[in-house]
Amino acid sequence: MVELSTTAPVIGTVKGPGDNSNQYVFITANNRQVKIGEFVYYAAHGSTVETLQILGKISARRLIDHLPDRIFADTEISPETIAALVGFAYPNPEIYEITVDVIGYFHRALGFINPRITPDPGAKVYLADDEVLRQVVNKRQPGEVGAAHVGSLLLRPGNAVPVALDVKELVSTHMAILAGTGSGKSYTAGVLIEELLRPYNRAAVLIFDPHGEYGTLSDMRGHDRFKADDGYSPEVQVLTPDDIRIRMSSLDYYDVLTLLPDMSDRQQSILNKAFGILRKHRNGQYRWDVQDLISAVYEADRTTDDEGNEKTGSSAPAIEWKLERLSRSQYFHRVDHLAPKDLFEPGQVTVLQMSEISQEEQQVICAAVLRQCYQARLGTEKAQLSAEDENYLPYPVFILIEEAHRFAPAHEPSRCKQILRTILSEGRKFGMGVGLITQRPGKLDADVLSQCMSQFLMRIVNPVDQESLKYGVEAAGRDLLQELPALTKGQVIISGACINTPVLCQVRQRLTTHGGETLNAPDEWQKHFQQHRQRSRQIEQAPVARRPAAETFEGISID
Repeated sequence: MVELSTTAPVIGTVKGPGDNSNQYVFITANNRQVKIGEFVYYAAHGSTVETLQILGKISARRLIDHLPDRIFADTEISPETIAALVGFAYPNPEIYEITVDVIGYFHRALGFINPRITPDPGAKVYLADDEVLRQVVNKRQPGEVGAAHVGSLLLRPGNAVPVALDVKELVSTHMAILAGTGSGKSYTAGVLIEELLRPYNRAAVLIFDPHGEYGTLSDMRGHDRFKADDGYSPEVQVLTPDDIRIRMSSLDYYDVLTLLPDMSDRQQSILNKAFGILRKHRNGQYRWDVQDLISAVYEADRTTDDEGNEKTGSSAPAIEWKLERLSRSQYFHRVDHLAPKDLFEPGQVTVLQMSEISQEEQQVICAAVLRQCYQARLGTEKAQLSAEDENYLPYPVFILIEEAHRFAPAHEPSRCKQILRTILSEGRKFGMGVGLITQRPGKLDADVLSQCMSQFLMRIVNPVDQESLKYGVEAAGRDLLQELPALTKGQVIISGACINTPVLCQVRQRLTTHGGETLNAPDEWQKHFQQHRQRSRQIEQAPVARRPAAETFEGISID
């Protein structure tokens, strides 16, 4: 058990129980320190002789007494002056009723334990000091192996209480960053990736980057803050669309169907039968390409007439035309492939930049990579793969997906949704973690969101998105969720398995350059206007080329 300070300041007196059995209310005149989300405690006697100091978090506040309203009506005279004239001598006339949600006392091995001992009316309420919060909020301390120092408690100024997350829980039980546009979600994700690549973690990370925002992570190469005495320095592999290759034979029927436009029911049936023929002929091992699939399509569309003659139906040529178009895509190849061995290495982050790739192709690329990575971890853990196999992955991996609502939409079909559900529900057993980032949590599949046991919630003002969080993110608490519209850039509510109790956090400054900054349109307009004006002046001031004294035309002199 962690002992709370015996010299902590008293900030109020218990009035009685709150609306439910896990709350109490206290009275105070201290307006400055009773903020929503602040940590306080009271003393109680346990089953033994020891005194338990029960930590709680302020969840609501209400002004219950103050000077008469008439005193505030005259803006020319201060209320304190009027109060003094009528003999009101209290230095703090405002009285507040504060509601506290009990967290419990902290045990180092067991975490927080709620003893269900309510405070007596008249008991003193203390403000928890910084040193205690450093110990009880964080499962890991900054700089420890398995820690991720992402910022500090928002309500304690001057970075007094650092917030360090438990990386083991963060990556194994999955995480989600949910925020509105411009709230700093990509910046926060960059801080997390930095921490995962610090010498005390050295993670194997893959990022699906639809907007090209994470290329600046290459600043980690050679950066002093990422080096270790044993020679460690993180590797950053940025793969542009020109580098992305997916082997055709790694695609399944639904992948190919996603890439082929306007397929009729019969064409879909023929294509599905063709995949069955490929599996039968190739025994699931052969690296087929589009031409092999076209041959299987013609075989699947072959029928026999009444005289016993075989003929090809009308669907095969139409499917062939569509498959020929697919064969011209630069991202799908017979041999070349981004295998798990190419994407992951401890101490390395790989960024798949997909900003120039169509939405359908992004879906299929993401689904194919996720599926193969999952099978790689599954096969490696079950000793079904050798070290020479391209799918051999003998260590846990973490995959971060930006714009997750595109890949797992709530009410639309998606190639990635099913494999994401599988990984999120079963990946923990095989060392495969996923992080989802979205600015529209209301459009993200509810089953996918509910599997993310660590949450980072930033400013969200859309009512639909706020409502979806009430049911999809239970760990944060309704009191903190009410703070979402008031958060500013870089402020985040962190809750779930990666931390002992939900906290309001100020994200620390990044060590690398942020790649997702919004363009400053007025500055760009001014710059280009000045450049255009300067060029125009140079043209106007350039000397006019002198013409010859006399010009001739077909031997005739013209003066």
